[in-house]
Amino acid sequence: MIASLMMYLRPETAGATARYWALIRDELATRGIEGPKELSNEVEEFAVWKAKNLTLSQTCGMPYRLWLHDGVTLIGTPDFAVESCPPGYYNSVFVVRADDPRETISDFRTARFTYNQTFSQSGYAAPYAHCRAEGFWFEDRSQSHGHRNSAQTVAEGRADIAALDAVSWRLIQRYDAFADRLRVLDSTGATPGLPYIAAAGADRAATFAALRDAITRLTPEDADTLGLRGLVDIPKAAYLAVPSPPPGA
Repeated sequence: MIASLMMYLRPETAGATARYWALIRDELATRGIEGPKELSNEVEEFAVWKAKNLTLSQTCGMPYRLWLHDGVTLIGTPDFAVESCPPGYYNSVFVVRADDPRETISDFRTARFTYNQTFSQSGYAAPYAHCRAEGFWFEDRSQSHGHRNSAQTVAEGRADIAALDAVSWRLIQRYDAFADRLRVLDSTGATPGLPYIAAAGADRAATFAALRDAITRLTPEDADTLGLRGLVDIPKAAYLAVPSPPPGA
């Protein structure tokens, strides 16, 4: 068995995440589903997502629709109450330096864009769709390998603009001093949030219920730290309908 909840993990959320998993594991056990005692958050993400004995993990929408959807069970989508988004949905915010005088996304068409991964919905696919609608895509790009890294790269002047998962940006604003050097320039449209998945053949209904009830058992402090507000049943078709950048874009 293996489980991980690595997507929004950082030192400040680690304790709340561990306690959340303990509640999930307890709720799974009451429904006859065994889960590992500890999370394997240090294991490479695709090794977890494709594991035949996956009890639970959280993935990104783009990997799910491109490579995972036929080989895993879609359980449900956590609701982080992202502003201006339906429950369970999220968007990306474009951040730039607070003192950068440029005012629109088109003003940045020749700027250096930094991104976490090319297979990130919030860091790459959503900004690609947003910018293509404005008639361009960034030619000057650099990879940061993480949303926090992207934000810090812009704050330190090594890039000009980045697109961040709105939930990650919320955490950066709360915990990272360099966030004061950034401002939100624009935001993308809403897409389904990062879904919970389990191995193919998992008991979806029981696992959904376990997650739902675990969220209701979080202390107010842990719920606030994690930003969790509930669990939503977003259909597979909604994930598969989100466009991806063409190969090589």
